[in-house]
This record gives sequence, structure tokens and C-alpha cells, in this order.
Amino acid sequence: MPFQKVEPEKLSHSVVRQIERLILQGILRPGERLPAERDLADKLGVSRPSLREALAELQAAGLLVARPGAGVFVADVLGSAFSPALTRLFASHDDAVFDYLDFRRDLEGLAAERAARLGSDTDLKVIDAIFRRMEAAHGKRNPADEAALDAEFHMAIIEASHNVVMLHMMRSMFELLREGVFYNRQVMFRQRTTRESLLDQHRAIHATLLARDPAGARRAVETHLDFVRAGLADQQKADRNEAVARLRFDHEQERG
Repeated sequence: MPFQKVEPEKLSHSVVRQIERLILQGILRPGERLPAERDLADKLGVSRPSLREALAELQAAGLLVARPGAGVFVADVLGSAFSPALTRLFASHDDAVFDYLDFRRDLEGLAAERAARLGSDTDLKVIDAIFRRMEAAHGKRNPADEAALDAEFHMAIIEASHNVVMLHMMRSMFELLREGVFYNRQVMFRQRTTRESLLDQHRAIHATLLARDPAGARRAVETHLDFVRAGLADQQKADRNEAVARLRFDHEQERG
């Protein structure tokens, strides 16, 4: 008969699986510090030796990293999605920004559609709370804060889609954007008319999600990213024109 005795699972293995699941689901994030050993053992209801065994296994797997004197942290596993050579290649070719935006348009449109259909009421409350903070930040006119909340808003939609592969891929993409690999996101929030349009677009995304309108949410995200794409194309053209104008000006100065 194909049956085998059921063996009780070691406590350390249960801890490993729980922490792995929290990382996979994006609840524990790269760089996040775990509670102190005593507190974590209490939360999990296991002995400290069992916890140490689990943490050692997770560190060996590359999911956690111990920093002497600081604690245990979730490893920055996102960086492995793109090699340093490929990241440098992205940064050195302007065309990559438009491929990046096309990729985001496709995946985030799908994520918004899924979030409107599959997101829980709590997911939508998170999105709503972030949007309210975006409205508040808009009045303060701080490009850095607005850019940070913009990324947080988009990631909340991706999280609400409940697809872990999409979640980790898009977190990796947003990390490259945060580092300025593709373009400086704060530039988009420095022009008054652009800022107004961006807030209106986020308002439309927010409204369709709360109305649980999958098709509308996808269209709203696509409209928003089409606007960003057009704005960046105009900015690149303006930068090229300015470079030519400066050459012309310098030449005229030399002639004078």
C-alpha cells in the first residue's frame, strides 16, 4: 500500500514556512527588521532554540540576513531580478524608459483589473487611505513626498491583485525607478498643470477601484501611464532642443 506514517513536523520547519510565506506574499518586505529574538519566539509560540534553527535555515537560503548589533532583516532579494550589468544598460539608453512604461502599462492595467475584482475590502481601504494622503500632499507641493506616495499608491494596487509573481516583479521595477535608473520621477510633480492632471488621473483610478469596476480600473491606469509616457517624450525632446540651443548660443557668443 502507498501509505506512510505521518511524521510530526519540527517546530523550526513550521517557523520557516510561515516566514517564507510572509516574504512571498510581500507582507515582510526587503530590508525590514524582524522582532527581537525573545519577542519573535513569543509571537510564534516556539522556543528560542527552535527559532534560532529556523532563522539559520532562512539565512542559509538567502531570505534573511543577520547584521551584528542590529538584528535580523529580510534580505534584499529584489535586487537579483536584474543584474548590475542590465541595470547599467537600462540607465544608459533612453529607449529603455519607454519599454519600461509599456511594460508597466500592461501589467498595472491587469493588476488594477484584478484588484477591482479580487481585492478584499481591506485592500481597498489601504488604497483609499494612500489616496487621501496623496490629496493632502498635493496641497503642500513637495515633489519628493508626492513621488513617494505615487509609488506607494501603485504598489498598493499591485498588492491588491494578489498575484505574488507580479508583486515581486513590480517591486523590483519600482526599486529601479526609485534609484533613478529610468527617469527622475520628481520632475513630473514640479509643474503645476502636470501635478493637477496626475492627481485627477489617480482620482479616477481610485474611484473605479472603489466602485469595483475592473474594466474601468484598467482603462484609468492605462490613461494615466499614457500621459506619463507622453510627458517624458516631451521632456526628452525639450532637453535635446535645449542642448542644440546652447550650442547655437555658445557659437554666437564666440563669433561676437
